[in-house]
Amino acid sequence: MANGEVHDCDDASALLAFVRSERQAEAQASANLLASAVAWAAMHSTESLDEAASLVPGSQERVAIAGEGAPLVAEFSVLEFAAALGLSTDAGRIYLGDAVELAHRLPRIYGRVQALDLPVWKARRIAKSTADLPMQGAAYVDAHLAPVAHKVSIAQLDRTVEEARVTYDPAEAKARWEAAFEKRHFDIESQQVSFDGTVDVHGTLDLADALDLEDAVARRARELGQLGLDVPVDIRRSIAVGDLARRQLSLELNAGEPDDRQRKRPRQVVLHVHLSEAALAGAGSDLHLARVEETRSFVSAEQVKTWCGNSDTQVVLKPVIDLAGHVHIDAYETPDRLRERQVLLQHSCVFPWCRKPARRCDCDHIDPAARGGPTCDCNIAPLCRRHHRAKTHTRWRYDKLDDTTFAWQSPNGLAFKRDHTGTTELT
Repeated sequence: MANGEVHDCDDASALLAFVRSERQAEAQASANLLASAVAWAAMHSTESLDEAASLVPGSQERVAIAGEGAPLVAEFSVLEFAAALGLSTDAGRIYLGDAVELAHRLPRIYGRVQALDLPVWKARRIAKSTADLPMQGAAYVDAHLAPVAHKVSIAQLDRTVEEARVTYDPAEAKARWEAAFEKRHFDIESQQVSFDGTVDVHGTLDLADALDLEDAVARRARELGQLGLDVPVDIRRSIAVGDLARRQLSLELNAGEPDDRQRKRPRQVVLHVHLSEAALAGAGSDLHLARVEETRSFVSAEQVKTWCGNSDTQVVLKPVIDLAGHVHIDAYETPDRLRERQVLLQHSCVFPWCRKPARRCDCDHIDPAARGGPTCDCNIAPLCRRHHRAKTHTRWRYDKLDDTTFAWQSPNGLAFKRDHTGTTELT
């Protein structure tokens, strides 16, 4: 379609069809450019480092632009290809490297790009992350992400890469963890005071410490609002930090047993953790992973032990919930046991492409209660407030196909399937 044809779209359906057609053309062009980069690298590649080392000194060298096992390319060939793309040499080298990484070390993902099932930008994002992995690590990422890469979030892509690193390059993973530990800091720029008397505060904290700090600041900010301080919440939060500091300084410090006023509030760590059998047994590598629902990421199993072993930590064990069961009640309000089951089943808002954590979502009656919809597992799903309102006040509609699969339809007829792997467009 020519650009001018957008003006010929006289209704919403026609305009959406135009958008989809142009998006398809753009995807094809991007895939063709990536394939051209792979072909260019093949025209200017060498098969081994030994061949590169045998070149006459002063002549064109071969350079590595991708990970272990990928072919080397002639260094000056990068310049020409980058110029043809309208990129700087450095940007052109990165583009070529991503293409070679995909074609030679992530062939399944590369195949999906060429089939137009995966956008180039997302494939390149994966390639950048795997370039420093060993061959087995790249193969692990390729096998695990290829079927679902078009659905999952960037955070999940990064988690899969880190899983591969821990599994196939544990020494590097441990070195990175130690380096991250050494980066923790908390700075108050008291020497850089602005004209209005404010300073910047920034830092990198342990997750549990950060959650405690956030809880304390948010609580005090709410109190200030209830006391009549009529300013935006960000200002109340900044004032709350000072209040917390002054309250701490006002405590009597002595070597005796602290009274109730001086006792620190026990740290409450609510973690939903998934550990491998090896991590539980302490076998194999000394660095194992613990998946933490609250952050949608993972930490080391050793870090979880550190949090829970702290003398100020209150550890609460909750019973295992049978996710294969069914809860039904004769009331509108969703009980905690039903909400918890949906949080564990869905993990996030079930609207297409949304990744808001389910624990912070509303429990929506798919078939509205006003029309007789029951309050039970088969009719309840987590929706974030924005998408809950959209479903309530617009013509967005959805059905629950099974425990974790939902079929959505937009006001103009676009269809999507949302399941535990992400969103698939069905239009």
